[in-house]
Amino acid sequence: MVEAQVADVMAELAELEDPKVREVNSRHGDDHGVNLTKLRAVAKRLKTQHELARGLWETGDTAARLLATLICRPKTFDRDELDAMVRDARTPKVHDWLVNYVVKKNSHCEELRLAWLADPDPVVASAGWALTAQRVAKEPHALDLRALLDVIDAEMKGAPDRLQWTMNMCLAQIGIADPEYRGRAIEIGERLEVLKDYPTSPRCTSPFAPVWIAEMVSRQAT
Repeated sequence: MVEAQVADVMAELAELEDPKVREVNSRHGDDHGVNLTKLRAVAKRLKTQHELARGLWETGDTAARLLATLICRPKTFDRDELDAMVRDARTPKVHDWLVNYVVKKNSHCEELRLAWLADPDPVVASAGWALTAQRVAKEPHALDLRALLDVIDAEMKGAPDRLQWTMNMCLAQIGIADPEYRGRAIEIGERLEVLKDYPTSPRCTSPFAPVWIAEMVSRQAT
């Protein structure tokens, strides 16, 4: 039954394939050509179907895996399943959606966050830093922010792209969330200059930490 459903969904995703969308996505390391608005419409129609989500994930297809993160039951996965999925999610969008839409809603989130932070695989470690940035935004008092800043200061400049991005995200969140460490966060950002020249559209905030921090703090004040 599930196999037939998977086949039907895969056929539908194939019909939604757009070469122009694939070309744009390929510039960001993603190998799929399905418009994400259309993908979300498919998920909305299918609603929650956990076993179908498992089947779609097992295909290894990027569009199918993105859809799987939208129709699964995040709390149903056990720790080892999520660990294996993160290690297998090598394209940026799948990795991002898996962490944000699934892992963050699972009871093993904190345990995995701590384990992934220390993982030698930079892609896995980036998941740990993404979860840490979320913790900083919601519960900064529960973390050793000074120690996090020490690690960021020592390792972010030379980190691989995806790991560097999430470490920078955590740096900015510390500066936004905690006035005590805001000055140091800004100083680290200015000195390391990570993402300083990142291309940003006029209506978006730069990911360069000093600019990001200043913008978000100013919004909080209004």
